[in-house]
Amino acid sequence: MDSHALDIVDGKSTLRQRQFQSDDATPQTDKTEESSRPLDYKDNPEENRKDLIEDPKTFGRTPDGTAFLVPQTHDMVSQLLSPSQPKNLSDILVLAILGLLILLFLVLPSSARKPVFAMVFLFWRACYNGGIGYLLHIQSYHRRLVRWAKRSQIFEDPAAGQNPHPRLYDLIKRELETKIPKDYKFDEAPIEYNTWLVFRRLVDLILMCDFVSYCLFAVACGKQPSQENLLITLTRWAAGLALVGFNVWVKLDAHRVVKDFAWYWGDFFYLIDQELTFDGVFEMAPHPMYSVGYAGYYGISLMAASYSVLFTSLLAHAAQFAFLYFVEDPHIEKTYNPPPTRTRPTTPPHDQFGSAEEDNDDGEDDQKSHTSEVTQPPTDLQPWPVHDLIGLRSTDLRRVTDVAVILLQLYMLTITVSTPSTPFYQALFVLHAFAWRLWLSVGLGWVLYRQSHLKAWTRHFVKYGESTGEAWRQWKGVYHLTLTMCYASFLAASFKMYSFPDDWRSNMALLKHVVGLMLVALQVWTAVSIYTSLGEFGWFFGDFFFDTSPKLTFGGIYRYLNNPERVLGLAGVWGAVLITRSSAIFALALFSHVVTLWFIDYIERPHMQKLYGQQLRREAGLVRSLKRSLPPPLQQFQGRVDRVLGETVDFVEDFIDSARPKFAAGVELLVKDTKTLFQKHPARLILTRLPPDLAGFDPRDYSLEVSGTALDGPSKLDGKMQDSQSIPLERRSGFAALTFEYGIPIKVAWTAPLRHGARDWVGLYKVASNYSRQLTGASSAGRWIGTNEGAYDVAGATDGLVASNVRVSGAERKDGRERDYVRGEMVFAGDKLWWTQGVFEFRYHHDGKYCVMAISRPFEIRVPRFDVDDVELDSEGRITGAVEKALLSLVQNCLNRNPEIAPATVDEAYGSLIERNGQYAKRIVYAVHQM
Repeated sequence: MDSHALDIVDGKSTLRQRQFQSDDATPQTDKTEESSRPLDYKDNPEENRKDLIEDPKTFGRTPDGTAFLVPQTHDMVSQLLSPSQPKNLSDILVLAILGLLILLFLVLPSSARKPVFAMVFLFWRACYNGGIGYLLHIQSYHRRLVRWAKRSQIFEDPAAGQNPHPRLYDLIKRELETKIPKDYKFDEAPIEYNTWLVFRRLVDLILMCDFVSYCLFAVACGKQPSQENLLITLTRWAAGLALVGFNVWVKLDAHRVVKDFAWYWGDFFYLIDQELTFDGVFEMAPHPMYSVGYAGYYGISLMAASYSVLFTSLLAHAAQFAFLYFVEDPHIEKTYNPPPTRTRPTTPPHDQFGSAEEDNDDGEDDQKSHTSEVTQPPTDLQPWPVHDLIGLRSTDLRRVTDVAVILLQLYMLTITVSTPSTPFYQALFVLHAFAWRLWLSVGLGWVLYRQSHLKAWTRHFVKYGESTGEAWRQWKGVYHLTLTMCYASFLAASFKMYSFPDDWRSNMALLKHVVGLMLVALQVWTAVSIYTSLGEFGWFFGDFFFDTSPKLTFGGIYRYLNNPERVLGLAGVWGAVLITRSSAIFALALFSHVVTLWFIDYIERPHMQKLYGQQLRREAGLVRSLKRSLPPPLQQFQGRVDRVLGETVDFVEDFIDSARPKFAAGVELLVKDTKTLFQKHPARLILTRLPPDLAGFDPRDYSLEVSGTALDGPSKLDGKMQDSQSIPLERRSGFAALTFEYGIPIKVAWTAPLRHGARDWVGLYKVASNYSRQLTGASSAGRWIGTNEGAYDVAGATDGLVASNVRVSGAERKDGRERDYVRGEMVFAGDKLWWTQGVFEFRYHHDGKYCVMAISRPFEIRVPRFDVDDVELDSEGRITGAVEKALLSLVQNCLNRNPEIAPATVDEAYGSLIERNGQYAKRIVYAVHQM
């Protein structure tokens, strides 16, 4: 089940709307798209919108531009259980499996129900988050489900003689047309839509079995605590039923908004031309299907009075968040938030990536005119977002602030561990935490107050000749150090006041620990969300220091809450109160909350009102949703309702968002570091035997020839490869070193027998990476290209393939053989290159395996050295022009010579895509270092 509510403006979104091409846009196809459109589908966007208002029909669009009418479908519960809905074989199969689960529960002895259904639920949960997640991942990045459908031809009419599975075709057609009797014809629907319909039947099976097995597991674990009185029992059941009821409302309201299209992840297969309004539950919480939509799990845990059910619910909820993080969020970002198209102020030259010499042939006057057009950074308005403070990746041991923070944390850790937990030291640590909280909220609050009214902090640095930017950097360091020490001292005090409970089941000790950790995770998630929405500028109160032309955007967590710091920002300190069960920590938490509210109301809010004025909104999405849900009689007493909501909104915010615990603060950084580690050290697959299908293939019929713009100058290969045993004897005397410039596309020409493997591929490797010349043991890490179009289901497998399977007569062969052969050509560029210096080779592999049929001559990739002694000075005796000329070509290579991001001249800015991908900066930094 899906929730894709992003980028909402005034309650409406174009999330599901496929953008229409403008009249002057170049069409993708000339006849295919026109022939595939319905008769009432118009090219005029205004007429289309009018038709969509008058006619509730929805139009879909496949990735190739094919438009089609999307039939109306129904949710899984009504399809399976409603007598008015038609049933088919797949429905009967799902109901039969559910019946078997219930029957298994009834026949098993009571002692076996709990472990058996725990395993059954974990199996179906793995199928949900792991199985469906994997299928959606490969569909999002490689469109592999649709490619499988095309390759198997299961949707092709057997009458055409191309479908090898006519019975399967008849079964699928009957199943789908039975479920959708109106506006749907199996043979006329696009293959993407048919694939989605088959996929959703699998989803129905997994989700229904997941839910039923969880309920059966909860029933198996349910019990009545022996020492529980009637009042607690009634309260527990009332709270559990309320959470389950709220869960049901969330699911129903979410389905009302997103319909079956988003419920079954339809945008992984096609998009729809329709504007959707994301209201209701989507204004109350982020990703409500995965956050508050799991409140029922905790309600069932309450009614079952079982820690086993509670921990299982937590595990399932964490798995759902992992599914959101690794599967849905990347697809949403890729599909709905692409980088904007680059716009250039002037028309670029015909060869915008020509040589540096050609770019500078226009003379000194032209060079000066270009220089005058450079946009200077607005140093007096807002700082550039460079050298951030927050996050492990931003830690710089050459920066005073980072060194001070690390040393102070080590100091706190040492003192905390080395001192005893006596009453004297406990009081000392609690007072220490009080002092840091007082300095953070009141001390720095007073500094910001004077900065807002008098610019006192900035004026102090300007008085001594420093800039506003330096004042800003010093403030960031002070605030960052104070914030870290405030929470470090609070953790130290909590550690001193904590003691392990004697009995984890008495006084709800275990439950308090679980809820406390959930509150800590909630505060961590809130802090990460606030930083993601505001950035370093907002996190460190940048609008107190820089006079900008502000425009508020209510995105991220601020779409739902105006001030998430009020409650959610301190949820973790109350979690520590539950865990430690200490009155001193309670007093510290209460003091922290009071001074934080004082800071928000008397320091931050007045400055925001002065700076943003009418841009500040009175109600966030959560408050609007609550007001709309009130009955009409209460809505007439708006003022009284506002007062009630003003007193209760903080509690409601905590209640709504407490069901969305996140992983610890370092999870995101850990995942990124892990990905980087795997990219640097890819796994190796060693093949120890040759496949039998190599019989009849002669390696002499294969060859690889490397070509491209060679780099002048000495090479590592000079004088070293002449006597190499890896070069045939007849070629050693004619060997010449081949060197390419760093980042230059490399062209590879290959030859192969007429009946070579359809899944043959060519990979790029370092010469020293493989010990065998018959088998490749190192991973290509994505640096490979297939020799035949359509042979692989992986997206980008044939990116760079220029020509393939061009037949050549055997009379043209130079090796004395007379058999005909085929040749092809491919270009390795961008991510398919090694972005480092070294000696490399290409390897031709047989039929999707690692058996080597041919190896190219070795070649070197090198960054051209910049020698100041060899540079010609300009008329003013400077080397600026030579440096710009050398760097321009290098930067263009590092940016894949992509006109959307690479500058055409030394004065042109970079494209926006470079900000989203850190690999470009790494390439440039490495290359400049090697120059």
